[in-house]
Amino acid sequence: MHCRRKCDLFGKPWVLASMWILLWHLPPTEVFSSVTQSPVFKAAALGETVSLSCTASEGVDDDLSWYLQKPGQPPKLLFYQISSRESDTPSHFSSSGSEPEFTLTINGVQAEDAAVYYCKKSYNSQNKT
Repeated sequence: MHCRRKCDLFGKPWVLASMWILLWHLPPTEVFSSVTQSPVFKAAALGETVSLSCTASEGVDDDLSWYLQKPGQPPKLLFYQISSRESDTPSHFSSSGSEPEFTLTINGVQAEDAAVYYCKKSYNSQNKT
């Protein structure tokens, strides 16, 4: 089936409908909650302690996870449900906090800790995403 230019946004009528269904079935906090991280960039000397902050809007409760991502690799889960540690998370990492303020702390920064760090609302214990 071919759509004319004004048929829909993506050229396939079912895509837009599917997106609406997905949003419709998510609880309101899933759609409207947000997190803000700071600082945006942090340089650290080896051995230094670094704290990264994550401020969440309402509705996060204990559903906050931390990830790190190195170039060319997918994000790797560090902590879920605020402070539950993944088995391969280095021992010099810790996570703490309660809504709305959460903190990832790296004690004694090592060269291999260089990465992009993310906080994310809505950890799913079934598939750790």
